[in-house]
Amino acid sequence: MRPPLKKIDFFRGDTVEVCSNEPGFLGSYYEANIVSRLDNGLYVVCYKNLLEDDESKPLSETIYPKELRPFPPKIHATQFFLYQKVDAFDNDGWWVGEITGKNGSYYFVYFASTHEEIAYHCSKIRVHQEWVNGEWV
Repeated sequence: MRPPLKKIDFFRGDTVEVCSNEPGFLGSYYEANIVSRLDNGLYVVCYKNLLEDDESKPLSETIYPKELRPFPPKIHATQFFLYQKVDAFDNDGWWVGEITGKNGSYYFVYFASTHEEIAYHCSKIRVHQEWVNGEWV
């Protein structure tokens, strides 16, 4: 028998990542803060890097709990390795890819979802982590 799934509650001010399910953005993560939890269990978030259409203020959205995860802990990496799974920061969010090469302080990251390979400065790459049953792995 499987152990029960852990449920996590978020509170006003918590920093989270929102997983996008929008076409073209599937599987990307965007940093946000919890604004409130609604009576129906949904959360209102305010994004750190995404703006409203008129660019006048940060974008706020109502999000299902399954689309949220805590902000991952920072893992200090001095280098990345060939074929290592990483997240690259691009277009205001984090995208999952794989290291395919290196040139100085730039790493080439391949994205299977788009079949693109893009070079990123090491400061724009982090170790990929998955939020599984209430724990980072």
